[in-house]
Amino acid sequence: MITLDISAAVHHRAGLGRYAASLSHALAQLIPAELAFFYNAEQGIQPLPGLEHYPTRTVALGYKPWRMLVWLGQLARVPYNRLVPDVTLFHATEHLLLPVRGVPTVLTVHDLIFRHLPEHHKPLNRWYLNATLPLYCRRADHIIVVSEATRRDLMAAYGLPVEKITVVHEAADPRFKLPAPGAVARVRMSYGLPEEYLLYVGTIEPRKNLPRLLHAWEPLYMAGEAPPLVIVGRRGWLADDFYAALERSPCREAVQFTGYVRDEDLPALYAGATAFVFPSLYEGFGLPPLEAMACGTPVACSNGSSLPEVVGDAALTFDPTEVAEITQALRRLLHEPELRESLRERGLQRAAQFSWERAARETLAVYRKLLS
Repeated sequence: MITLDISAAVHHRAGLGRYAASLSHALAQLIPAELAFFYNAEQGIQPLPGLEHYPTRTVALGYKPWRMLVWLGQLARVPYNRLVPDVTLFHATEHLLLPVRGVPTVLTVHDLIFRHLPEHHKPLNRWYLNATLPLYCRRADHIIVVSEATRRDLMAAYGLPVEKITVVHEAADPRFKLPAPGAVARVRMSYGLPEEYLLYVGTIEPRKNLPRLLHAWEPLYMAGEAPPLVIVGRRGWLADDFYAALERSPCREAVQFTGYVRDEDLPALYAGATAFVFPSLYEGFGLPPLEAMACGTPVACSNGSSLPEVVGDAALTFDPTEVAEITQALRRLLHEPELRESLRERGLQRAAQFSWERAARETLAVYRKLLS
């Protein structure tokens, strides 16, 4: 059986989890009789909805002990085939490659953020990835990356040959589309949102660069040029600097946090925004701008890492380290309705070029090549 490690999905780990879940559902449409799953089943973990009837193997260990055990198995070259006895190919969808012997292995590498922005990673996690990822990349028979930017990073960091790495772009979930009539008004009322707002969606952590977004937006809001800023996302690690900046902000009352947003409400929340802004310093792929474009929302985002590759010419881009550039991009979006309409149309066309069906077919081509 072609077996995917979907631990990130059942543990709901943000972007890695969305990737594992979306790819699994798409592959289930292509190879239902060949597919199986594996995951680390800590207490209370449930199978992925819709995939419960597929052959599934689990191991019951805490997240950190399991990561250490996998690493030790790789170092000692101890095969863990007994955990996946029917495996014909194993795909690790996050940065953790189970040591299996006698079958081809695929490793998805999402990003090298821990190398580019080490100060934005927890020390223990940074230490683990620095120690293990080069080994996992060497041991994997093939590597899938989610962007050309990540492929370049991998080749530069670990000297991997280009033929060992295949780029398979992610996609927005099919639910991200122009909402039904009335949906925007209903969601706006449900979350107490203003008639107009700028939107950010993502984890609140240093890499997302929210203090600079705040400083770029403040003068526009105080001058009456910008609407309130709405932030959708959970608090991540090392977020104290942003909250401290928010406390000092003269506009703090105009920054609104939605709290938890139901999946089915997010498309209308995107669609209701005047514009979506994403000032992230580094992304392996960067799904939120693609989701926003799929919902018909004009996008302004960073011009670094993988983001230009994702948005193409369908977004306004800026240097995320320059507050003045972010301010100018926001000013243009707010003052130029023709630009917003152009970006809206181009964004819808751009988002339509990405799909999970395409990602699954390209991933399956990697499997077939290894199995042949």
